[in-house]
Amino acid sequence: MGELSRAIQQRLDDAYESLRHARAVGDTYLADIRQEEIKELRRIAANHDIGLEPSRCD
Repeated sequence: MGELSRAIQQRLDDAYESLRHARAVGDTYLADIRQEEIKELRRIAANHDIGLEPSRCD
């Protein structure tokens, strides 16, 4: 796995963790932001033909 792949995967892991927390505390604004961040990271990965682990939270 290359550096870009690792960076994207780490950012996705962090975003999913933050999304789970936002949902747990009822912070819909933060949840919306994290969902958009996840969507954008997945788009970047797809544009660079980077395979990702399956989503854990959407």
